[in-house]
Amino acid sequence: MRDELCRRLVARSGDERMVFLTGDLGFMALEPLRDAMGPRFINCGVAEQNMISVAAALSYEGLEAWTYTIAPFCYARAFEQIRNDVCLHGLAVKLLANGGGYAYGVMGPTHHALEDYGILLTLPNMTAFVPAFTEDIDQTLERAGDLPGPAYVRLGRGERPKDEVVPPYAPWRRLLDGDAGVMIAVGPLAGSSWDVLRQLDKANRPALWVVSELPIEANAPPSELTDALRRTRRLAVVEEHVAHGGVGQAMCHWAIEAGIGLDRFRHLHAQGHPGSTYGSQAFLRRRSHLDAEGIALAANSLAS
Repeated sequence: MRDELCRRLVARSGDERMVFLTGDLGFMALEPLRDAMGPRFINCGVAEQNMISVAAALSYEGLEAWTYTIAPFCYARAFEQIRNDVCLHGLAVKLLANGGGYAYGVMGPTHHALEDYGILLTLPNMTAFVPAFTEDIDQTLERAGDLPGPAYVRLGRGERPKDEVVPPYAPWRRLLDGDAGVMIAVGPLAGSSWDVLRQLDKANRPALWVVSELPIEANAPPSELTDALRRTRRLAVVEEHVAHGGVGQAMCHWAIEAGIGLDRFRHLHAQGHPGSTYGSQAFLRRRSHLDAEGIALAANSLAS
């Protein structure tokens, strides 16, 4: 997604109000944006807290401020500045966070972003975007950029199944029909889930939906999803995020308030770091049952 991000930001950079701040990251990827923006492209160095405060000041002065670093250095290292300088003032700073979930696999837990949107959505005025496919980046940046308040954009790797066509961007999209309940995937795991569920017949699989904007209170699930839940009373949520503060918990809360009882609920989520060894993102997903086998088991448990 990072290459597409650069292209779209270059297209947006014609607006002289736009400024871009990076925490000494983006080499071999963001040079076209640097060349297009000139002095409006600022390398703040390895100083993420300062970068957020500078971006808040620029936003306060009426500029369109974007910041870029890897996800854990964004939300974890600079949380106080995001809360105090950006969110409490409702400033429209855009936080671009590369490598959500286990994306930086072998670098270990300091480089994993497993609780990011759960933490940031506790703050006032915050909206989180979790694009599922590379094709989502254009609309994600447009919607985030036009928000009057802060936005967090969690970037990953597009995982669209081969030969499938991504539906037009929306906060909620149905990727597959199904009769055995509803499965909701967050971000790039939608592609993995799509690849698994499309191999099952419609009667024995849940309908697959992807959510790309949070909190869900700001974009309530559409009526088609709600109707399917009322009819089947079966829900699964798949997300590369810890359970606490995740979409699984949020959906249960929403269902209770909507008066929808669930007979069966499955939540596939990041298990943190259950072992002493590290590996690729695929290895760490497998440990959390976020791989194809885990997704298939969750789908079958809804249908059985």
